[in-house]
Amino acid sequence: MSDRPEADRVTGTPHPRDCPRLIGHAAAEAEILASFDEGRLHHAWLLTGPQGVGKATLAWRLARFLIATPPQDGSSLFGESVPLTSLDIPDDHPVARRMIAGAEPGLCSITRPFDEKAKRLKAQITVEELRRLSGFFGLSAADGGRRVVIIDSADEMNASAANALLKMLEEPPRNAILLLISHQPARLLPTIRSRCRTLRLGTLGPADMAAAVTAAGGQVDPASAAALSELAQGSVGAALRLLSQDGLGIYAELVALLATSPQLDRQRALALANSCAGRQNEARLDLVLQLLDVALARLARAGALGRAPEVQAARGESTMASRLAPDAQAGRRWAARAQVIGDRARHARGVNVDPATLVLDALLSLQDPVPT
Repeated sequence: MSDRPEADRVTGTPHPRDCPRLIGHAAAEAEILASFDEGRLHHAWLLTGPQGVGKATLAWRLARFLIATPPQDGSSLFGESVPLTSLDIPDDHPVARRMIAGAEPGLCSITRPFDEKAKRLKAQITVEELRRLSGFFGLSAADGGRRVVIIDSADEMNASAANALLKMLEEPPRNAILLLISHQPARLLPTIRSRCRTLRLGTLGPADMAAAVTAAGGQVDPASAAALSELAQGSVGAALRLLSQDGLGIYAELVALLATSPQLDRQRALALANSCAGRQNEARLDLVLQLLDVALARLARAGALGRAPEVQAARGESTMASRLAPDAQAGRRWAARAQVIGDRARHARGVNVDPATLVLDALLSLQDPVPT
């Protein structure tokens, strides 16, 4: 495999092609198998749900199964239906080995391409990527087998690429199955959505989350599993990012800072801001701002519901939330404050404000009055 970044892979984690197990989505697999067993497998599937819940893992798992498994004719040697119960393919199956090596001729993966000149991934999936499929589908006449396409994510297609895909969906090639991964299906053309069968994957609970993170190579402390699930909002990808970048520690520090409000601990705020300084800490900067938004959203929700979060994402969060967001009016104030802070942070990033200054401004603005 290349050392280049992959648009469909979370940095520091296995690629979905290397994850044969799918945890927490038995119902989705059962729906696919029912269609397969009944001989009515749709030619295009739109796999939706929050980012990081396992959509890509399911797509690669399904691709392995479809390429390795002959079509069902609804009968066995004894004339009876033999329904399949799993998408599992043995690790030593030739298709599984070829997919791990990136050498399966029956599969084409479409993602944001690498820009050789800029030495980074392009911002969108371009029409040139979709045009590659003409040659790919032309191979189907050689062996009569299935051809599977994974587009990850379909949300990232530019207008020309989307139109090219639409034409393909309107006249699907023989024996072709298209698997579209979408985090935000509303961004897709309605005509694309209407030509696909939608399968939504939900978020994972704490137990499934811990199992999925462990399967992806992460380590979850049982004592922090519930907090991790809360902050990751059921997304394995988000959980892995939190673990790799000390997200739980950052959130705990933000909660501790909020607990000092309205007289915010400036030295503590400055220390957190300085930890985001420099280009080498861009990922930490992103995470600090994201988790600050999460903390304020949880405060706003606590006020709206009139109670602290049922699951604490950091020690002392319930006490802090009960004091700072005791009622709906306080909840509205925190929601407004989150909006102000988010707008200021986006503007500051747009004009390249120093990261430490940006974070310190966001933290100190927690003390600013906002409209009720």
